[in-house]
Amino acid sequence: MTITQTVVPGSVAYGDGVQPITLGPNQPLQFYRGGKEIAAFRGKAQIDEYRPEDWVASTTARYGLEPDGLSRLPDGRYLRDVLQSDPQAWLGPEHVTHFGAEPALLVKLLHAGERLPVHLHPDRSFALRHLGSRHGKTEAWVVLGTAGSEPSVWLGWSRDVAANEVAGWVASQDRASMLGTLNRLVVRPGDAVLVPAGMPHAIGEGVFCVEVQEPTDYSIMIEFDGFDLDPAGGELGLGREVALSCLRHQALSPAELGSLTRSKPHSWSGIEEVLPPTSRPYFRAQRVRGEHAVAMDQSFAVIVVVHGDGELEGEDWRLVLHRGTTAVVPWAAGPSTVSGPVELLRCLPPLVADARQDDPAA
Repeated sequence: MTITQTVVPGSVAYGDGVQPITLGPNQPLQFYRGGKEIAAFRGKAQIDEYRPEDWVASTTARYGLEPDGLSRLPDGRYLRDVLQSDPQAWLGPEHVTHFGAEPALLVKLLHAGERLPVHLHPDRSFALRHLGSRHGKTEAWVVLGTAGSEPSVWLGWSRDVAANEVAGWVASQDRASMLGTLNRLVVRPGDAVLVPAGMPHAIGEGVFCVEVQEPTDYSIMIEFDGFDLDPAGGELGLGREVALSCLRHQALSPAELGSLTRSKPHSWSGIEEVLPPTSRPYFRAQRVRGEHAVAMDQSFAVIVVVHGDGELEGEDWRLVLHRGTTAVVPWAAGPSTVSGPVELLRCLPPLVADARQDDPAA
């Protein structure tokens, strides 16, 4: 194929043949170890063991540490600044009318070299009241790889838990009680787990995943002993009592737990919705296989190539894909086609009609 126009990386304008932009690693320092599988996935040397997350196409800064966490384009500019300079071309008119000049999406690669501490995230109502944000932090994990005999994640209480009981666990840092009262799930590659805001959770050692989430860095830590964490730093400046008021105390029933998980089908082709339907007010994710040239609709998207090699092609642009490629696709790039023996995750912001279902700022 011949590319009919030259596109400056990061430039976006209507009708100029705009194309997706491949992005390199963006791995801010964290308090826990990991990242080895991210380096292998990208085919690069590991930077150090305290960079276990790769924030892909991020316009979200780490909480209290801006600009840490923001993605840069190949020309050195922050993606956030470029996007804000022409939001309708990047995000589409309908999206901008509802959300403004931000994508309402954050995507990460995450490799846990050790078990993450038990924590939770606020929902949208709490975030609006206490943090001045229309976004909470509902998130989802799409597992890419695992290590160990029983690679696990923990999600939600297995029984009702009283507020004073949780307060006691936090004060004494009783991790055995915390973990023992959570539902433990053994995961395998292809599994997807939705983590609603307010739900206590943890990711186990050896789990490598794509994390799709609302675009914030709001975490409330109920386990911090043994990690390089300031206990007060895990309270978002609100104090422990207020911070923990967004914790769900009710048990997660087996039926509810089942509704939050999905396994990769043994056989499929084309496009498959990866996440449970209840994720749609917050974000979307599609698994795409390109063997038979799959057509995709017009949307802002973050692409993670999971397996194989192929091409992503629009009207006047083409992007070569390899395992480990990550890219941001502007809305103005138009409809596209994936072809070749390749599998990718296409991470998308919520549709406006879905987002209105749980938007206290609407």
